[in-house]
Amino acid sequence: MEALINKFRRLIGTNRTEFRRGLSYKINWNARGICIEGARGTGKSTIMLQYIQTHLPLDQTLYTSLDDLYFRKNNLVEVAERFYGLGGRHLFLDEVHKYDDWQTAVKNIYDFLPDMKLVISGSSILALQQSRVDLSRRLLNYHLPELSLREYISLKHSVELPIYNFDDILSSHGEIALDLQKIIISPLKSLNDYFNYGAYPFFIEGESDYFMRINQLINVIIDYDLPEAKAIEVATLAKLKKLLYVISTSVPFTPNITKLAEQVDTSRIRLLEMLHILEQAQLINNLRSASHGTSLMNKPEKIYLHNTSLIAALAEGKPDTGNVRETFFLSQVQNSGAIITYPKVGDFMVNGKYLMEIGGKNKSGKQIQGHDHAYIVADDLEHGFGNKIPLWLFGFLY
Repeated sequence: MEALINKFRRLIGTNRTEFRRGLSYKINWNARGICIEGARGTGKSTIMLQYIQTHLPLDQTLYTSLDDLYFRKNNLVEVAERFYGLGGRHLFLDEVHKYDDWQTAVKNIYDFLPDMKLVISGSSILALQQSRVDLSRRLLNYHLPELSLREYISLKHSVELPIYNFDDILSSHGEIALDLQKIIISPLKSLNDYFNYGAYPFFIEGESDYFMRINQLINVIIDYDLPEAKAIEVATLAKLKKLLYVISTSVPFTPNITKLAEQVDTSRIRLLEMLHILEQAQLINNLRSASHGTSLMNKPEKIYLHNTSLIAALAEGKPDTGNVRETFFLSQVQNSGAIITYPKVGDFMVNGKYLMEIGGKNKSGKQIQGHDHAYIVADDLEHGFGNKIPLWLFGFLY
């Protein structure tokens, strides 16, 4: 126990609190049980440590990661009980999925130590998703997405920036752009920087090895996280990586599943399973029409990587501009909580109402003429007019 406490105290002393993710303000930290899920590298550990630093008494708090070798020989429930006996009332468990039968341990801690507030987190989204049914009565679940453009600029330049909702951007984008440009010198430069380096907070440690870190992150997810959560053959792991590369270099397209399966050297049914697995792991987004639903065997209308940094890292300098633009819009709007589906015309339908066409500053509205609530979202544009809105503004939704 003393070893865990000493590691925690050393760690808390090195954590920074100047920048905080938007999610940290939305979490009900007074709840007895909290689960924070999200892709690797998004900052879940940092959120927990920042809250401890700014809100909790250290002598009643313990943060530990369950991939610590300490838990090879020590029982988690017994550790929690000993900590409780020492006056501990706030227990933070990171990488929780690394502990065997962690769901049972978490349930026991929650049920038998009613005065203990418990926060858990993990990098294997699949493992945490599978536990939701068992733990839903006990834990409030929160999802931490990749950085938004707003968060990227705030972290990089140490500035406070407001959050706007989707409807406000549609109705007042001219005024919002003017307000933001009082703080942001060059929104288009920031957007282009974000396309390459913006999705993960570790860009702050240096852009020179950012892509290497992303490739390592992808390898860990595919080689370790996925096999821990699902029975996957070794040969399939290499095909998953090949599939990611194919998607990263493609133009936005309605995929021919049979042809795509040939490119990856697999069957049609197996390819659909692979797309489902990669979506669960939050490496891709499968866009579907509202009428077809999300069944595993329903082919997606379009396939995108989960964020633009993944494209930049995998496409090796050959990303398609249209793909980058659409991926940015999809990730920012979807991460804000909106529901996006594939429409009959245009690129995206948002919340079943707003039809969005994505393109460059000269993009016309020919494809969406005659539709109510139709908008053009344009890159390379600082200020919009009418129903033509700058792409960069949709990076301020969370």
